[in-house]
Amino acid sequence: MKEARRLFWFFLLTIMACTLVGGLYGRRVTAATDIDAGALRGNLDAFAKIYALVQQNYADPVNPDHAIFGPEYSNTEGAIPAMLRTLDPHSNFFSPKTFARLRENQEGKYFGVGMRILTVPGKMGQWMTTVIEPMPGSPAFRAGLRPGDLILEVDGKAAEGLDGDAVAKMLKGPRGTAVRITVSREGYDKPLDFKVTREEITGLSVDDYFLVRPGVAYVHIHDFVETTGDELTEALKTLGSKNLKGLILDLRGNRGGLLQAAVDVTDRFLEKHQLIVYHNGRHSSEKRYYARNGERGEDYPIVVLINRETASASEIVTGALQDHDRALVMGQASFGKGLVQTVYPLSEGAGLALTTAHYYTPSGRLIQRDYLNASLYDYLYAPARSPAPRTEVHHTDGGREVFGGGGITPDIQVDEPAYNPIQAKLLASSVCSNFLQCGLFFEFGKYYLGVHKTIARDFVPDDRVIEEFRDFLAKKNLKLSDKDAQANSGFIKDHIRDVLIDMIYGEHEARPLSVASDYVVQRAIDSLPQAAALVNRAKKYVASHGASMRAAE
Repeated sequence: MKEARRLFWFFLLTIMACTLVGGLYGRRVTAATDIDAGALRGNLDAFAKIYALVQQNYADPVNPDHAIFGPEYSNTEGAIPAMLRTLDPHSNFFSPKTFARLRENQEGKYFGVGMRILTVPGKMGQWMTTVIEPMPGSPAFRAGLRPGDLILEVDGKAAEGLDGDAVAKMLKGPRGTAVRITVSREGYDKPLDFKVTREEITGLSVDDYFLVRPGVAYVHIHDFVETTGDELTEALKTLGSKNLKGLILDLRGNRGGLLQAAVDVTDRFLEKHQLIVYHNGRHSSEKRYYARNGERGEDYPIVVLINRETASASEIVTGALQDHDRALVMGQASFGKGLVQTVYPLSEGAGLALTTAHYYTPSGRLIQRDYLNASLYDYLYAPARSPAPRTEVHHTDGGREVFGGGGITPDIQVDEPAYNPIQAKLLASSVCSNFLQCGLFFEFGKYYLGVHKTIARDFVPDDRVIEEFRDFLAKKNLKLSDKDAQANSGFIKDHIRDVLIDMIYGEHEARPLSVASDYVVQRAIDSLPQAAALVNRAKKYVASHGASMRAAE
Protein backbone atom coordinates (compact mmCIF):
# COMPACT_ATOMS: atom_id res chain seq x y z
CA MET A 1 0.00 0.00 0.00
CA LYS A 2 2.91 2.36 0.63
CA GLU A 3 4.02 1.93 -3.03
CA ALA A 4 0.47 2.49 -4.22
CA ARG A 5 0.18 5.72 -2.23
CA ARG A 6 3.51 6.95 -3.62
CA LEU A 7 2.40 6.31 -7.18
CA PHE A 8 -0.99 7.82 -6.51
CA TRP A 9 0.47 11.11 -5.28
CA PHE A 10 2.88 11.12 -8.20
CA PHE A 11 -0.15 10.79 -10.50
CA LEU A 12 -1.94 13.71 -8.82
CA LEU A 13 1.12 15.93 -9.04
CA THR A 14 1.51 15.03 -12.69
CA ILE A 15 -2.11 16.00 -13.40
CA MET A 16 -1.51 19.38 -11.81
CA ALA A 17 1.70 19.81 -13.82
CA CYS A 18 -0.21 19.04 -17.02
CA THR A 19 -2.94 21.48 -16.08
CA LEU A 20 -0.69 24.34 -15.02
CA VAL A 21 1.90 23.87 -17.77
CA GLY A 22 4.30 25.60 -15.43
CA GLY A 23 8.07 25.56 -15.18
CA LEU A 24 8.28 22.98 -12.44
CA TYR A 25 9.92 20.24 -14.51
CA GLY A 26 10.80 21.81 -17.83
CA ARG A 27 11.56 25.13 -19.39
CA ARG A 28 9.39 27.90 -17.98
CA VAL A 29 6.14 28.62 -19.78
CA THR A 30 3.68 31.33 -18.77
CA ALA A 31 1.31 29.72 -16.29
CA ALA A 32 -2.38 29.46 -17.05
CA THR A 33 -4.69 31.86 -15.23
CA ASP A 34 -8.05 30.36 -16.16
CA ILE A 35 -7.98 27.28 -13.92
CA ASP A 36 -11.03 26.55 -11.81
CA ALA A 37 -9.33 25.35 -8.61
CA GLY A 38 -12.57 24.05 -7.14
CA ALA A 39 -13.38 21.98 -10.21
CA LEU A 40 -9.81 20.63 -10.27
CA ARG A 41 -10.03 19.48 -6.65
CA GLY A 42 -13.42 17.90 -7.37
CA ASN A 43 -12.05 15.93 -10.32
CA LEU A 44 -9.06 14.75 -8.31
CA ASP A 45 -11.30 13.66 -5.47
CA ALA A 46 -13.48 11.73 -7.93
CA PHE A 47 -10.43 9.97 -9.34
CA ALA A 48 -9.17 9.14 -5.84
CA LYS A 49 -12.48 7.50 -4.94
CA ILE A 50 -12.57 5.45 -8.14
CA TYR A 51 -8.96 4.36 -7.74
CA ALA A 52 -9.59 3.33 -4.11
CA LEU A 53 -12.62 1.25 -5.15
CA VAL A 54 -10.61 -0.49 -7.86
CA GLN A 55 -7.68 -1.15 -5.52
CA GLN A 56 -9.92 -2.62 -2.82
CA ASN A 57 -12.48 -4.58 -4.84
CA TYR A 58 -11.01 -5.69 -8.19
CA ALA A 59 -10.97 -9.50 -8.65
CA ASP A 60 -7.19 -9.64 -9.06
CA PRO A 61 -4.38 -7.69 -7.38
CA VAL A 62 -3.91 -4.28 -8.99
CA ASN A 63 -0.40 -3.31 -10.08
CA PRO A 64 -0.19 0.45 -9.34
CA ASP A 65 2.49 0.97 -12.02
CA HIS A 66 0.26 -0.59 -14.67
CA ALA A 67 -2.85 1.27 -13.53
CA ILE A 68 -1.20 4.69 -13.47
CA PHE A 69 1.43 4.46 -16.22
CA GLY A 70 0.40 1.46 -18.31
CA PRO A 71 2.42 -1.79 -18.60
CA GLU A 72 5.62 -1.85 -20.64
CA TYR A 73 5.45 -3.60 -24.07
CA SER A 74 1.66 -3.47 -24.09
CA ASN A 75 -0.99 -1.56 -26.01
CA THR A 76 -2.90 -1.07 -22.76
CA GLU A 77 -2.85 2.52 -21.53
CA GLY A 78 -2.59 3.61 -17.92
CA ALA A 79 -4.47 6.55 -16.42
CA ILE A 80 -1.88 9.20 -17.34
CA PRO A 81 -1.37 8.18 -21.01
CA ALA A 82 -5.14 7.81 -21.45
CA MET A 83 -5.70 11.30 -20.05
CA LEU A 84 -3.12 12.79 -22.43
CA ARG A 85 -4.70 10.93 -25.35
CA THR A 86 -7.86 13.03 -24.88
CA LEU A 87 -5.82 16.16 -25.74
CA ASP A 88 -4.18 15.21 -29.05
CA PRO A 89 -2.38 12.21 -30.59
CA HIS A 90 1.10 13.51 -29.76
CA SER A 91 1.03 14.49 -26.09
CA ASN A 92 2.52 11.52 -24.30
CA PHE A 93 3.79 10.17 -21.00
CA PHE A 94 7.14 8.34 -20.89
CA SER A 95 8.01 5.75 -18.29
CA PRO A 96 11.52 6.05 -16.82
CA LYS A 97 12.86 3.44 -19.27
CA THR A 98 11.22 5.03 -22.28
CA PHE A 99 12.23 8.54 -21.24
CA ALA A 100 15.87 7.51 -20.82
CA ARG A 101 15.80 5.96 -24.29
CA LEU A 102 14.20 9.12 -25.71
CA ARG A 103 16.93 11.35 -24.28
CA GLU A 104 19.64 9.06 -25.63
CA ASN A 105 18.07 9.13 -29.10
CA GLN A 106 17.80 12.92 -29.00
CA GLU A 107 21.46 13.29 -28.05
CA GLY A 108 22.44 11.12 -31.01
CA LYS A 109 25.41 9.52 -29.26
CA TYR A 110 26.24 6.96 -26.59
CA PHE A 111 28.98 4.52 -25.60
CA GLY A 112 28.51 1.00 -26.85
CA VAL A 113 29.17 -1.42 -29.70
CA GLY A 114 27.06 0.29 -32.37
CA MET A 115 24.40 -2.05 -33.63
CA ARG A 116 20.64 -2.06 -33.93
CA ILE A 117 18.90 -4.98 -32.28
CA LEU A 118 15.35 -6.28 -32.28
CA THR A 119 13.75 -8.37 -29.53
CA VAL A 120 10.73 -10.53 -30.39
CA PRO A 121 9.01 -13.52 -28.76
CA GLY A 122 10.74 -16.76 -29.69
CA LYS A 123 10.26 -20.37 -28.67
CA MET A 124 7.95 -20.86 -25.71
CA GLY A 125 7.26 -17.12 -25.71
CA GLN A 126 10.78 -16.26 -24.50
CA TRP A 127 12.28 -12.97 -25.68
CA MET A 128 14.96 -13.49 -28.35
CA THR A 129 17.26 -10.69 -29.54
CA THR A 130 18.52 -10.50 -33.11
CA VAL A 131 21.14 -8.23 -34.63
CA ILE A 132 19.37 -6.09 -37.22
CA GLU A 133 22.24 -3.90 -38.40
CA PRO A 134 25.79 -3.26 -37.19
CA MET A 135 26.28 0.42 -37.94
CA PRO A 136 28.88 1.16 -40.63
CA GLY A 137 32.34 1.52 -39.14
CA SER A 138 31.15 0.67 -35.63
CA PRO A 139 33.00 -1.70 -33.25
CA ALA A 140 30.33 -4.34 -33.88
CA PHE A 141 30.75 -4.02 -37.65
CA ARG A 142 34.54 -4.23 -37.47
CA ALA A 143 34.35 -7.25 -35.17
CA GLY A 144 32.33 -9.17 -37.76
CA LEU A 145 28.82 -9.28 -36.32
CA ARG A 146 26.17 -9.64 -39.01
CA PRO A 147 22.47 -8.92 -39.50
CA GLY A 148 20.52 -11.99 -38.45
CA ASP A 149 22.91 -13.07 -35.68
CA LEU A 150 20.93 -14.28 -32.67
CA ILE A 151 22.42 -12.97 -29.41
CA LEU A 152 22.78 -15.81 -26.91
CA GLU A 153 24.99 -14.28 -24.22
CA VAL A 154 26.58 -10.98 -23.27
CA ASP A 155 29.65 -11.39 -21.05
CA GLY A 156 28.49 -14.89 -20.19
CA LYS A 157 25.01 -13.80 -19.11
CA ALA A 158 22.13 -15.37 -21.05
CA ALA A 159 20.22 -12.92 -23.27
CA GLU A 160 17.30 -15.26 -23.90
CA GLY A 161 14.25 -14.13 -21.97
CA LEU A 162 15.52 -10.56 -21.52
CA ASP A 163 13.72 -7.64 -23.15
CA GLY A 164 15.42 -5.30 -25.59
CA ASP A 165 16.17 -2.64 -22.98
CA ALA A 166 17.97 -5.16 -20.78
CA VAL A 167 20.10 -6.49 -23.64
CA ALA A 168 20.91 -2.96 -24.87
CA LYS A 169 22.00 -1.98 -21.36
CA MET A 170 24.34 -4.97 -21.21
CA LEU A 171 25.91 -3.99 -24.54
CA LYS A 172 26.52 -0.39 -23.47
CA GLY A 173 29.23 0.68 -21.09
CA PRO A 174 32.19 3.01 -20.56
CA ARG A 175 34.38 3.91 -23.52
CA GLY A 176 37.30 1.54 -23.98
CA THR A 177 35.82 -1.39 -22.06
CA ALA A 178 35.41 -4.76 -23.76
CA VAL A 179 32.28 -6.88 -24.00
CA ARG A 180 32.03 -10.50 -25.18
CA ILE A 181 29.03 -11.22 -27.37
CA THR A 182 28.06 -14.83 -28.10
CA VAL A 183 25.76 -15.39 -31.07
CA SER A 184 24.15 -18.16 -33.02
CA ARG A 185 24.57 -17.83 -36.79
CA GLU A 186 22.73 -19.86 -39.39
CA GLY A 187 24.98 -22.43 -41.06
CA TYR A 188 27.41 -22.68 -38.13
CA ASP A 189 27.33 -25.69 -35.80
CA LYS A 190 28.71 -23.86 -32.76
CA PRO A 191 28.06 -20.43 -31.26
CA LEU A 192 30.44 -17.65 -32.30
CA ASP A 193 32.19 -15.38 -29.81
CA PHE A 194 33.08 -11.75 -30.54
CA LYS A 195 35.13 -9.52 -28.27
CA VAL A 196 34.09 -5.92 -28.95
CA THR A 197 35.60 -2.77 -27.46
CA ARG A 198 33.02 -0.08 -26.72
CA GLU A 199 33.38 3.36 -28.33
CA GLU A 200 31.35 6.54 -28.59
CA ILE A 201 28.66 5.87 -31.18
CA THR A 202 27.65 8.92 -33.21
CA GLY A 203 26.41 9.76 -36.68
CA LEU A 204 23.08 7.98 -36.36
CA SER A 205 21.00 10.68 -38.03
CA VAL A 206 22.51 11.44 -41.45
CA ASP A 207 22.75 7.76 -42.25
CA ASP A 208 23.52 7.84 -45.97
CA TYR A 209 25.38 10.24 -48.20
CA PHE A 210 27.25 9.73 -51.45
CA LEU A 211 27.50 11.01 -55.02
CA VAL A 212 24.68 9.37 -56.93
CA ARG A 213 26.09 10.87 -60.15
CA PRO A 214 29.15 13.00 -60.77
CA GLY A 215 28.52 16.30 -59.01
CA VAL A 216 25.10 15.22 -57.71
CA ALA A 217 24.90 14.37 -53.99
CA TYR A 218 22.36 12.12 -52.30
CA VAL A 219 21.78 12.64 -48.57
CA HIS A 220 19.29 10.72 -46.44
CA ILE A 221 18.39 12.01 -42.97
CA HIS A 222 16.86 9.36 -40.74
CA ASP A 223 15.69 11.67 -37.94
CA PHE A 224 16.57 14.95 -36.23
CA VAL A 225 18.76 14.78 -33.13
CA GLU A 226 21.17 17.18 -31.45
CA THR A 227 24.00 16.22 -33.80
CA THR A 228 22.10 16.30 -37.11
CA GLY A 229 23.23 19.78 -38.18
CA ASP A 230 26.89 18.97 -37.60
CA GLU A 231 26.50 15.59 -39.30
CA LEU A 232 25.00 17.24 -42.38
CA THR A 233 27.76 19.84 -42.56
CA GLU A 234 30.41 17.12 -42.36
CA ALA A 235 28.62 14.99 -44.98
CA LEU A 236 28.38 17.87 -47.47
CA LYS A 237 32.00 18.80 -46.84
CA THR A 238 33.03 15.22 -47.60
CA LEU A 239 30.98 15.29 -50.81
CA GLY A 240 32.60 18.56 -51.92
CA SER A 241 29.75 20.99 -51.34
CA LYS A 242 31.60 23.86 -53.06
CA ASN A 243 31.56 21.96 -56.35
CA LEU A 244 28.16 20.28 -56.24
CA LYS A 245 25.81 20.62 -59.19
CA GLY A 246 22.77 19.38 -57.29
CA LEU A 247 21.50 17.72 -54.11
CA ILE A 248 18.82 15.08 -53.53
CA LEU A 249 17.73 15.47 -49.89
CA ASP A 250 15.78 12.36 -48.96
CA LEU A 251 13.42 12.82 -46.00
CA ARG A 252 11.18 9.86 -46.80
CA GLY A 253 10.36 7.92 -43.66
CA ASN A 254 11.78 10.68 -41.44
CA ARG A 255 9.29 11.02 -38.57
CA GLY A 256 10.94 14.11 -37.10
CA GLY A 257 12.75 14.86 -33.88
CA LEU A 258 14.13 18.04 -32.36
CA LEU A 259 12.93 21.42 -33.60
CA GLN A 260 16.39 23.01 -33.21
CA ALA A 261 17.93 20.25 -35.33
CA ALA A 262 15.45 21.01 -38.12
CA VAL A 263 16.38 24.71 -37.86
CA ASP A 264 20.09 23.85 -38.05
CA VAL A 265 19.58 21.76 -41.20
CA THR A 266 17.42 24.39 -42.93
CA ASP A 267 19.92 27.12 -42.04
CA ARG A 268 22.44 25.26 -44.21
CA PHE A 269 20.43 25.98 -47.38
CA LEU A 270 18.70 29.36 -46.95
CA GLU A 271 20.09 32.86 -47.22
CA LYS A 272 21.11 34.54 -43.99
CA HIS A 273 18.19 36.12 -42.05
CA GLN A 274 15.48 34.21 -43.94
CA LEU A 275 12.65 32.95 -41.70
CA ILE A 276 12.69 29.19 -41.14
CA VAL A 277 9.70 28.57 -38.86
CA TYR A 278 7.71 30.18 -36.07
CA HIS A 279 5.44 28.81 -33.37
CA ASN A 280 3.03 30.04 -30.72
CA GLY A 281 0.47 28.62 -28.33
CA ARG A 282 -2.11 29.57 -25.73
CA HIS A 283 0.52 30.10 -23.04
CA SER A 284 3.61 30.07 -25.23
CA SER A 285 4.61 33.38 -26.78
CA GLU A 286 5.49 33.48 -30.46
CA LYS A 287 9.05 32.55 -31.29
CA ARG A 288 10.67 32.92 -34.70
CA TYR A 289 13.71 31.08 -36.01
CA TYR A 290 15.88 32.63 -38.71
CA ALA A 291 18.86 31.43 -40.73
CA ARG A 292 21.92 32.67 -38.88
CA ASN A 293 24.68 31.36 -41.12
CA GLY A 294 23.04 30.83 -44.50
CA GLU A 295 24.14 28.87 -47.54
CA ARG A 296 27.36 30.89 -47.97
CA GLY A 297 27.12 30.97 -51.74
CA GLU A 298 26.41 27.24 -52.18
CA ASP A 299 23.26 27.75 -54.23
CA TYR A 300 23.12 24.40 -56.07
CA PRO A 301 19.60 23.16 -56.92
CA ILE A 302 17.88 20.90 -54.39
CA VAL A 303 15.12 18.32 -54.71
CA VAL A 304 13.55 17.21 -51.42
CA LEU A 305 11.91 13.77 -51.35
CA ILE A 306 8.98 13.20 -48.98
CA ASN A 307 6.28 10.59 -48.40
CA ARG A 308 3.42 9.97 -46.00
CA GLU A 309 5.85 9.10 -43.21
CA THR A 310 7.67 12.44 -43.49
CA ALA A 311 6.56 14.23 -40.33
CA SER A 312 7.17 16.98 -37.80
CA ALA A 313 10.73 18.33 -37.91
CA SER A 314 11.22 17.01 -41.44
CA GLU A 315 8.10 18.95 -42.49
CA ILE A 316 9.64 22.10 -40.98
CA VAL A 317 12.67 21.67 -43.24
CA THR A 318 10.55 20.85 -46.29
CA GLY A 319 8.07 23.67 -45.69
CA ALA A 320 10.78 26.32 -45.29
CA LEU A 321 12.68 25.25 -48.41
CA GLN A 322 9.44 25.13 -50.39
CA ASP A 323 8.14 28.50 -49.13
CA HIS A 324 11.39 30.22 -50.07
CA ASP A 325 11.48 28.38 -53.44
CA ARG A 326 14.89 27.02 -52.45
CA ALA A 327 13.97 23.43 -53.29
CA LEU A 328 11.62 21.46 -55.48
CA VAL A 329 9.55 19.06 -53.36
CA MET A 330 8.77 15.65 -54.87
CA GLY A 331 6.92 12.55 -53.70
CA GLN A 332 3.72 12.08 -51.70
CA ALA A 333 1.94 14.47 -49.34
CA SER A 334 3.66 14.41 -45.94
CA PHE A 335 2.11 13.23 -42.68
CA GLY A 336 0.89 16.59 -41.36
CA LYS A 337 2.20 17.11 -37.81
CA GLY A 338 2.39 20.78 -36.88
CA LEU A 339 2.27 20.50 -33.10
CA VAL A 340 5.22 21.42 -30.90
CA GLN A 341 5.82 19.22 -27.85
CA THR A 342 7.73 20.52 -24.86
CA VAL A 343 9.40 17.69 -22.94
CA TYR A 344 9.18 17.99 -19.15
CA PRO A 345 11.32 15.73 -16.94
CA LEU A 346 9.21 14.47 -14.02
CA SER A 347 10.08 12.81 -10.74
CA GLU A 348 10.79 9.07 -10.68
CA GLY A 349 12.81 9.52 -13.89
CA ALA A 350 9.68 9.75 -16.04
CA GLY A 351 8.88 12.41 -18.63
CA LEU A 352 5.99 14.23 -20.22
CA ALA A 353 5.78 15.43 -23.83
CA LEU A 354 3.00 18.04 -23.88
CA THR A 355 1.78 19.97 -26.89
CA THR A 356 2.37 23.63 -26.04
CA ALA A 357 2.29 25.33 -29.44
CA HIS A 358 1.57 25.08 -33.16
CA TYR A 359 4.29 25.72 -35.70
CA TYR A 360 3.91 27.58 -38.99
CA THR A 361 6.03 27.67 -42.14
CA PRO A 362 7.46 31.03 -43.33
CA SER A 363 4.41 31.68 -45.54
CA GLY A 364 2.10 31.16 -42.55
CA ARG A 365 1.00 27.59 -43.24
CA LEU A 366 -0.18 25.41 -40.37
CA ILE A 367 0.91 21.92 -41.39
CA GLN A 368 -1.14 20.03 -38.77
CA ARG A 369 -3.64 17.58 -40.22
CA ASP A 370 -7.13 17.23 -38.75
CA TYR A 371 -7.21 14.62 -35.96
CA LEU A 372 -10.56 15.48 -34.38
CA ASN A 373 -12.64 13.94 -37.16
CA ALA A 374 -10.56 10.81 -37.69
CA SER A 375 -9.98 7.68 -35.64
CA LEU A 376 -6.60 7.42 -33.94
CA TYR A 377 -5.74 4.50 -36.21
CA ASP A 378 -6.57 6.40 -39.39
CA TYR A 379 -4.72 9.48 -38.17
CA LEU A 380 -1.53 7.58 -37.32
CA TYR A 381 -1.47 4.82 -39.93
CA ALA A 382 -3.75 5.83 -42.82
CA PRO A 383 -3.14 9.55 -43.43
CA ALA A 384 -4.25 9.19 -47.05
CA ARG A 385 -7.82 8.77 -45.79
CA SER A 386 -7.85 12.39 -44.61
CA PRO A 387 -6.11 14.36 -47.38
CA ALA A 388 -5.41 18.08 -47.18
CA PRO A 389 -8.53 20.17 -47.91
CA ARG A 390 -6.46 22.64 -50.00
CA THR A 391 -8.54 25.55 -48.70
CA GLU A 392 -5.73 27.19 -46.70
CA VAL A 393 -3.86 28.93 -49.53
CA HIS A 394 -0.53 30.73 -49.09
CA HIS A 395 2.22 31.86 -51.45
CA THR A 396 5.92 31.18 -51.77
CA ASP A 397 8.57 33.86 -52.23
CA GLY A 398 8.14 33.40 -55.97
CA GLY A 399 4.36 33.77 -55.84
CA ARG A 400 3.45 30.09 -56.20
CA GLU A 401 0.41 28.74 -54.34
CA VAL A 402 1.07 26.33 -51.46
CA PHE A 403 -1.47 24.78 -49.13
CA GLY A 404 -1.70 24.32 -45.36
CA GLY A 405 -3.79 22.24 -43.00
CA GLY A 406 -2.78 18.79 -44.15
CA GLY A 407 0.95 18.26 -44.43
CA ILE A 408 3.26 19.41 -47.20
CA THR A 409 1.85 19.02 -50.71
CA PRO A 410 4.71 18.15 -53.09
CA ASP A 411 5.39 20.29 -56.14
CA ILE A 412 5.58 17.10 -58.18
CA GLN A 413 3.45 14.15 -57.09
CA VAL A 414 5.37 10.89 -57.53
CA ASP A 415 4.15 7.65 -56.01
CA GLU A 416 6.41 4.74 -55.26
CA PRO A 417 6.02 2.03 -57.93
CA ALA A 418 3.48 -0.56 -56.84
CA TYR A 419 4.65 -4.12 -56.25
CA ASN A 420 2.94 -6.92 -58.11
CA PRO A 421 1.49 -9.79 -56.03
CA ILE A 422 4.65 -11.93 -56.31
CA GLN A 423 6.94 -9.08 -55.28
CA ALA A 424 4.66 -8.10 -52.40
CA LYS A 425 4.64 -11.68 -51.10
CA LEU A 426 8.44 -11.89 -51.23
CA LEU A 427 8.79 -8.64 -49.26
CA ALA A 428 6.07 -9.39 -46.72
CA SER A 429 7.29 -10.06 -43.19
CA SER A 430 6.26 -9.56 -39.59
CA VAL A 431 9.80 -8.32 -38.88
CA CYS A 432 10.93 -5.44 -41.07
CA SER A 433 13.59 -2.98 -39.92
CA ASN A 434 14.45 -1.11 -43.11
CA PHE A 435 14.57 -1.51 -46.86
CA LEU A 436 17.09 -4.36 -46.52
CA GLN A 437 15.89 -6.26 -43.44
CA CYS A 438 12.58 -7.26 -44.92
CA GLY A 439 10.87 -10.57 -45.54
CA LEU A 440 12.06 -13.61 -47.34
CA PHE A 441 15.10 -11.94 -48.92
CA PHE A 442 16.55 -11.31 -45.47
CA GLU A 443 15.83 -14.91 -44.42
CA PHE A 444 17.41 -16.18 -47.63
CA GLY A 445 20.45 -13.99 -47.02
CA LYS A 446 21.07 -15.70 -43.68
CA TYR A 447 20.59 -19.11 -45.29
CA TYR A 448 22.84 -18.36 -48.29
CA LEU A 449 25.71 -17.06 -46.16
CA GLY A 450 25.29 -20.02 -43.84
CA VAL A 451 26.13 -22.24 -46.82
CA HIS A 452 28.60 -20.06 -48.77
CA LYS A 453 29.99 -18.06 -45.79
CA THR A 454 30.80 -14.91 -47.80
CA ILE A 455 30.50 -13.16 -51.18
CA ALA A 456 32.75 -10.96 -53.31
CA ARG A 457 32.36 -7.20 -53.03
CA ASP A 458 31.20 -7.06 -56.69
CA PHE A 459 28.74 -9.94 -56.21
CA VAL A 460 25.99 -10.21 -58.84
CA PRO A 461 23.44 -13.04 -58.47
CA ASP A 462 23.35 -15.46 -61.41
CA ASP A 463 20.83 -18.10 -62.41
CA ARG A 464 22.30 -20.60 -59.91
CA VAL A 465 21.58 -18.18 -57.06
CA ILE A 466 18.03 -17.79 -58.33
CA GLU A 467 17.59 -21.57 -58.26
CA GLU A 468 18.90 -21.67 -54.68
CA PHE A 469 16.38 -18.96 -53.83
CA ARG A 470 13.54 -20.98 -55.38
CA ASP A 471 14.63 -24.10 -53.47
CA PHE A 472 14.70 -22.03 -50.27
CA LEU A 473 11.16 -20.80 -50.95
CA ALA A 474 9.94 -24.33 -51.67
CA LYS A 475 11.11 -25.44 -48.22
CA LYS A 476 8.85 -22.73 -46.84
CA ASN A 477 5.93 -24.03 -48.92
CA LEU A 478 6.11 -21.12 -51.35
CA LYS A 479 6.60 -22.28 -54.92
CA LEU A 480 7.84 -19.83 -57.53
CA SER A 481 6.96 -20.94 -61.04
CA ASP A 482 9.34 -20.65 -63.98
CA LYS A 483 7.09 -17.95 -65.43
CA ASP A 484 6.99 -15.88 -62.21
CA ALA A 485 10.72 -16.29 -61.66
CA GLN A 486 11.46 -15.09 -65.18
CA ALA A 487 9.01 -12.18 -64.99
CA ASN A 488 10.52 -10.95 -61.71
CA SER A 489 14.13 -11.89 -62.38
CA GLY A 490 15.55 -8.36 -62.14
CA PHE A 491 13.60 -7.57 -58.99
CA ILE A 492 14.75 -10.80 -57.30
CA LYS A 493 18.41 -10.42 -58.29
CA ASP A 494 18.55 -6.79 -57.13
CA HIS A 495 17.08 -7.61 -53.72
CA ILE A 496 19.28 -10.64 -53.17
CA ARG A 497 22.36 -8.60 -54.10
CA ASP A 498 21.41 -5.67 -51.84
CA VAL A 499 20.72 -7.88 -48.82
CA LEU A 500 23.90 -9.95 -49.16
CA ILE A 501 26.13 -6.90 -49.75
CA ASP A 502 24.56 -5.31 -46.66
CA MET A 503 25.17 -8.39 -44.52
CA ILE A 504 28.86 -8.69 -45.46
CA TYR A 505 30.01 -5.18 -46.35
CA GLY A 506 27.47 -2.98 -44.58
CA GLU A 507 24.55 -0.74 -45.41
CA HIS A 508 26.86 2.08 -46.54
CA GLU A 509 27.85 -0.10 -49.53
CA ALA A 510 24.44 -1.64 -50.13
CA ARG A 511 22.46 1.60 -50.04
CA PRO A 512 24.00 3.16 -53.18
CA LEU A 513 23.09 0.02 -55.11
CA SER A 514 19.48 0.31 -54.01
CA VAL A 515 19.29 4.06 -54.60
CA ALA A 516 20.65 3.59 -58.13
CA SER A 517 17.48 1.66 -59.00
CA ASP A 518 15.11 3.88 -56.99
CA TYR A 519 12.54 5.29 -59.43
CA VAL A 520 11.77 8.37 -57.30
CA VAL A 521 15.46 9.25 -56.92
CA GLN A 522 15.94 8.99 -60.67
CA ARG A 523 12.98 11.32 -61.21
CA ALA A 524 14.54 13.73 -58.73
CA ILE A 525 17.86 13.76 -60.57
CA ASP A 526 16.08 14.48 -63.84
CA SER A 527 14.20 17.34 -62.13
CA LEU A 528 17.28 19.22 -60.90
CA PRO A 529 17.11 21.72 -63.82
CA GLN A 530 13.52 22.48 -62.81
CA ALA A 531 14.69 23.05 -59.22
CA ALA A 532 17.37 25.46 -60.48
CA ALA A 533 14.79 27.36 -62.56
CA LEU A 534 12.57 27.60 -59.47
CA VAL A 535 15.29 29.40 -57.51
CA ASN A 536 16.05 31.79 -60.36
CA ARG A 537 12.38 32.68 -60.91
CA ALA A 538 11.93 33.34 -57.20
CA LYS A 539 14.91 35.72 -57.12
CA LYS A 540 13.55 37.63 -60.12
CA TYR A 541 10.06 37.71 -58.61
CA VAL A 542 11.32 39.08 -55.29
CA ALA A 543 13.52 41.65 -57.06
CA SER A 544 10.70 42.88 -59.31
CA HIS A 545 8.12 43.06 -56.55
CA GLY A 546 10.59 44.83 -54.32
CA ALA A 547 11.15 47.40 -57.07
CA SER A 548 7.38 47.79 -57.55
CA MET A 549 6.88 48.37 -53.85
CA ARG A 550 9.63 51.00 -53.76
CA ALA A 551 8.10 52.76 -56.80
CA ALA A 552 4.68 52.77 -55.14
CA GLU A 553 6.16 54.37 -52.07
